Amino acid sequence: MLTTSSTGRPTGRPADRPADGRTPEDPVAFLMEHALGHLFSAALRTAVEYRVADHLAAGPRTADQLAEATGTHGPHLRRVLRYLATRDIFREDSTGAFRLTPAAQPLRSDVPHSLRDAVLMMTDETFRRSSAALAETVRSAGPSFDRLFGAPLFEFLAADSGTRELFDTGMASLSGPVDGLVAESYPFPEGSTVVDVGGGRGGLLRAVLELHPSLSGVLYDQEPAIARHLLDVPELAGRWRAEAGDFFTAVPEGGDVYVLKHVLHDWPDTACVDILRQVRAAVPTRGRLLIIDSVLPQGNAPHYGKAMDVAMMAVLDGKERTAEEYATLLSAADFRLTRVLSTPAFPSIVESVPAERTAPRAVAGGG
Repeated sequence: MLTTSSTGRPTGRPADRPADGRTPEDPVAFLMEHALGHLFSAALRTAVEYRVADHLAAGPRTADQLAEATGTHGPHLRRVLRYLATRDIFREDSTGAFRLTPAAQPLRSDVPHSLRDAVLMMTDETFRRSSAALAETVRSAGPSFDRLFGAPLFEFLAADSGTRELFDTGMASLSGPVDGLVAESYPFPEGSTVVDVGGGRGGLLRAVLELHPSLSGVLYDQEPAIARHLLDVPELAGRWRAEAGDFFTAVPEGGDVYVLKHVLHDWPDTACVDILRQVRAAVPTRGRLLIIDSVLPQGNAPHYGKAMDVAMMAVLDGKERTAEEYATLLSAADFRLTRVLSTPAFPSIVESVPAERTAPRAVAGGG
């Protein structure tokens, strides 16, 4: 059933669809809302910077009350929160008070798996300015970041300790809600040694070792990342070590399961093959490699990896990939893709083994 205008003419919008610009039935509102999408990112960052979610933890508060607590201008803050509420970030009631929603809870700084630092990283000028220059990225086939900031991202981070801190804490925040779900989704062999290559602060390795008491692990990354690792807890004593190094140069030997989580999407295909070859030199014939990243589905359905793919294009010369593209990369480095496992989170687990292993297994659909 279609709604009708005051003249009785159909509007082309189903009666149960709101005229809020969310659907293409009103193409002007739909396109303009998306054209202003950068404002949503800015509004979200504003709420995070002023810790609005923290101030709502004890219960609903009006914009004026929040403004007094945050040192902001009440009417302007209300307009920002009203906008965020259109996307289920906070909710305004009939009295004018705002409350937390399930989507806003992870913005609190005091909850397990807080995403506050991840939002601050994703909305930092390094991402915002690079994304704004996307048209030039598409024209020149090179990341915007290099031109805007004078060096590739990882070189820039090595020279700028403040941005490096933002990046490391943001990545740890982003990984927090995911690591346990990934650890639960893979049958790690009893008694094996897991080598987390490019593992950052070690959140995933910690989750794996906590879930599987018979395992031991190696955290391998550059010194600034592992300097603040998360592994030094009593229950993991004697079951891990951290080693600094460059995965383009070498990878620690002696492991049974090697893991690359959110590493390959940072790099173009040629660099990925170089990384994979270093891993292949360390993996024993009986071993296996797990790539943990988004695996892009076919079709037009929304998927977090499709947004991240464009971000990788703007900030780095990286990309998200399909299962077939991973199979091609792995084959070039003497691995064979055996299966793709979905997880309850956005990344999938791409399992592979050395190419000379026999008894291939079918590739399953990824998430």
